[in-house]
Amino acid sequence: MTKQTLTWAVNHLALRKRIVMASVVQAAGSVPGKVGARLAIAENTDGFHGTIGGAGLELKVLNRCNELMAEHFEPFGEVLTFGLNKGAKGYEVQPLDSLCGGRVTVSLEVIIPPPHVLLMGGGHCASALVTTIQSLNWNYSVTDSRLEYCNPDLFPNATELLHTSVENFLAAESFDTMSRYSDILLLGHDWSEDQARLLGLLTLSQAGGAKPDGRNFPRIGVIGSRSKWQSFSRAAIEQGIDRNQLDSVICPIGLNIGAESPEEIAIAVTAQILALAKGASPTEKNWRQSL
Repeated sequence: MTKQTLTWAVNHLALRKRIVMASVVQAAGSVPGKVGARLAIAENTDGFHGTIGGAGLELKVLNRCNELMAEHFEPFGEVLTFGLNKGAKGYEVQPLDSLCGGRVTVSLEVIIPPPHVLLMGGGHCASALVTTIQSLNWNYSVTDSRLEYCNPDLFPNATELLHTSVENFLAAESFDTMSRYSDILLLGHDWSEDQARLLGLLTLSQAGGAKPDGRNFPRIGVIGSRSKWQSFSRAAIEQGIDRNQLDSVICPIGLNIGAESPEEIAIAVTAQILALAKGASPTEKNWRQSL
């Protein structure tokens, strides 16, 4: 059962669904589930896979799994100990209405899918980004209106290669289909193409009642200057894009590490995506700075 549950979880992660996995890590006395028993739930998916023994313990754990799914969009874990009788006592033990009399410790883990980054523009920065993205075993796709910058020779490991105009790309997509990406980076060679992409993406996000924050719609990052962003913002407002949509766009994308070359920019951008995916703050003090 463990193998099947792990396979089920991996398959749902491949569909960009968060997983909450519950695993029995310690058991003593008479208990319904042995060490190694697992169950998992998936984001926006009915039911669950696997079992940790059924009965009241499983119901209690499933309820907690659903709470964690609703509360956490970054990696998270906790360990709970259950005493399988009403009068169970002890440090951090949760009593259950059961006659088993044993004690079970369960590990609960929120697992997020690996990022899938859409590179809108296949130029020098995109090529450098692919190197850092692949080093982390993330997925990436590329779209460009120029065939010479969107082909298997240049991007042999791309999940998708979408050689098409901006207009055709947007016409083929919807709020729901964009969920296959975690992040979208606007790296085009032509500012007008990037502007059209940005306005089209924000229109999809707004129509779906979401923001491009990586939860219900991919995060959007833009490489560009202050004047470029000001121009994009004016065009978006004129088209009826809400200010909160614009405020959710990351521009300029990339941690402020003084990056200049495409390779340096790739490191800065990848690091920021990693921090956002893990819910980490690069400016937060480390243990030594907090002393």
